[in-house]
Amino acid sequence: MVWSGGSSGWITPAIFALLSWAFLPQVALAQEGSVERARADNSDRHVTVSAEGKVSARPDMARISSGVISEAATAKEALSANSAAMEKLLTGLKTAGIAEADIKTTSFDVSPRYQHGRDGTAPRIDGYRVSNDVNVVVRDLARLGPLLDQLVSLGANRISGLSFDIEKEEALLDEARRKAVANARQRAELYATAAGVRLGKVLVISEQAVHVAPRGPMMARAMAAESVPLAEGSQEITARLTITYALE
Repeated sequence: MVWSGGSSGWITPAIFALLSWAFLPQVALAQEGSVERARADNSDRHVTVSAEGKVSARPDMARISSGVISEAATAKEALSANSAAMEKLLTGLKTAGIAEADIKTTSFDVSPRYQHGRDGTAPRIDGYRVSNDVNVVVRDLARLGPLLDQLVSLGANRISGLSFDIEKEEALLDEARRKAVANARQRAELYATAAGVRLGKVLVISEQAVHVAPRGPMMARAMAAESVPLAEGSQEITARLTITYALE
């Protein structure tokens, strides 16, 4: 038995055991709470860095926006003339080796042509204009200059756009992303070492932007001696990421 110091005197072993079990859960809960707080404090230790990766490449394809504008006294005459010219243009493009899937109509418009009176009278319709535009993908840049010349000879009287592109751009984007991740880790390692801690696992990755832009001086070349001189230059693909790492 154990002396309790009270008037009853002694505490039997059975009563002492019950009292001990009553206090043990509270001690265990207190210890568990300390461990959870330590884990929470450790999870708040992190570093966030931003980095970018770049890849440059020469374009290997081009997109041409071209079409035909026809005018006549009546809408029917303008439409008939435009349809004949566009049929000749499309047939010529296919004969030149442009796949049908690489020719796409982008706009078609029929609108009246107005003549404005000098004496303040209301404008009157004096004819109609029909326009038909197509987007043409050229996958062999060596043929681009001659093809532009051919478009004009086939009846195209409007070339409103020319842009260069990379067919396998997504693969280059992935390469730029991998470089961005490597650059981010290198920067995070530097910060962690300088702070006297170790870099832990990745907590968050977010892509900020992917940018494709012309790079450096244009590298000009004539596609053919008798054709339009063009400069496709090069393109720079940039991926920007923000990554958060845990610190140990």
